[in-house]
Amino acid sequence: MSTEPGAGPGPAVPEKTQGEHDDDALGELGYKPELKRTLGNFHTFAAGISYISILTGTFQLFYFGVSFGGPAYWWSWPMVFVGQLMVALCFCELAARFPVAGSIYNWAKTMGGPHVGWLGGWMMMTATMVTLSAVALAYQITLPQIDSWFQFVGDGTGKNDAAANAVLLGTVLILFSTVVNAFGVQLMARINSAGVFIELIAAVALIVFLAAHITRGPSTVLTETYGLGSGQSLGYFGAFLTASLASAYVMYGFDTASSLGEESHNPGHNAPRAILRALIASFIIGGLILLFALMAVPDLAAEELSTGGLQYVVLETLGSTIGEIFLWCVVIAITVCVLAVQAAGIRLMFAMARDNNLPAGSVLAKVSPRFQTPVVPAVVIGVVGVVILVININQPQIFSVITSIAIIMIYVAYLLVTVPMLLKRLRGQWTPAEGKFSLGRWGLPINIVAVLWGAAMSLNLAWPRAEVYNATGPQHWYLRWGAFLFIGIVALGGFAYYWFVQRHKTGVLEEHRVQSATPTAPPPAAAP
Repeated sequence: MSTEPGAGPGPAVPEKTQGEHDDDALGELGYKPELKRTLGNFHTFAAGISYISILTGTFQLFYFGVSFGGPAYWWSWPMVFVGQLMVALCFCELAARFPVAGSIYNWAKTMGGPHVGWLGGWMMMTATMVTLSAVALAYQITLPQIDSWFQFVGDGTGKNDAAANAVLLGTVLILFSTVVNAFGVQLMARINSAGVFIELIAAVALIVFLAAHITRGPSTVLTETYGLGSGQSLGYFGAFLTASLASAYVMYGFDTASSLGEESHNPGHNAPRAILRALIASFIIGGLILLFALMAVPDLAAEELSTGGLQYVVLETLGSTIGEIFLWCVVIAITVCVLAVQAAGIRLMFAMARDNNLPAGSVLAKVSPRFQTPVVPAVVIGVVGVVILVININQPQIFSVITSIAIIMIYVAYLLVTVPMLLKRLRGQWTPAEGKFSLGRWGLPINIVAVLWGAAMSLNLAWPRAEVYNATGPQHWYLRWGAFLFIGIVALGGFAYYWFVQRHKTGVLEEHRVQSATPTAPPPAAAP
């Protein structure tokens, strides 16, 4: 008897539930579902926007932009947004088809093969650990300005007081984040969503308060360069490229919305939207905060703009009481940013370990039956983050160096996704998920721009500028070239380990493999 539709009575074929549809991408990559789907639309949006963290980034790096580009550095904000939007659009197509944990790793693997995938995942995982430390350092820029009581090491005037105190405050924050993330994604998501809600309300309120204190027009602000770059070979353009790092350091991490895909409902539809919403909201709100701050500060030529940063502007413009309220909101933003960064790192480490692509893979990929989250990666990433802080405890240049290296590695990891994706497009081998997010005929030009942008900004970020990599003192070539040396050692050393040791063991672990998948089969490439 036929069981085809319309052929008469026969055994009923049950339709897939939404949860089974959500797991289709996992099955295509050879994984069985293990993480519990509890996150909704706002949770995934909150994860992306808290990683970008408008208040954290603008308050941490405003001083840098003004120092090296003057108020006109603001133009780097829309420039970076356009470039990162091209990358985000490529990621949206991938998120619609493969909304899985460790997105960058799995996307690089699917687009470029296992070797490219491993390198992309390794770079992103290392960068996440460094980023965790870099973001945690932002406590030092804000808390002591709220109250000197938070300067536990010295009085803040000593050569290493600020750096040592930053390590202490950052360590406390990372330990808190580790405990929260280890207790499960629901707790992390609730705290993160509440923090993001407060951050968004505070950001909009800050825009309104600054707008009420505007003292000059945008034409004055957007053309004021302080004469920087004069006498140099590239003139102000060279100064602007340096200052643009302040914007490049902020607008990344939007892929986190997809990295929580295995714990989200209907991620194929929701993850691309969350990626775009997080990036666009951050651009609009952050851009207005920066612009109105420059238009509202009483003295546009004040030296404190390049030392006290946006914290100085808020306190000077709005007064100590209102200003401190906003600075406490910045502290909340920094806290949820660290939570989101560590959450993304945990999913990435879990994803690589699930493929037996890390030492002790079965231990790292084990999902706690009680907390339904990979607990061991949470602990490992937290410990490494603290170690990175401690080994730099006597380095006053800790802020700019750690931040720069982390961001470059993330830009490189993004390139290890967009470049293989471009090659697949050129060969006609990439097909977006049917009925979901698709760039259509715009896919190729957008992908090309994404690759060119990523390569150009990676080079700009890594350029051996003394003011970034050797700002305070005696000049050393290995510090100036620190980005190339450190990233080169991480990339070459890590890949050498993979090539000679780990690649012979790679393959989805038995306990994580969907029953229909073969043990050593690589993930399927996109259909031509």
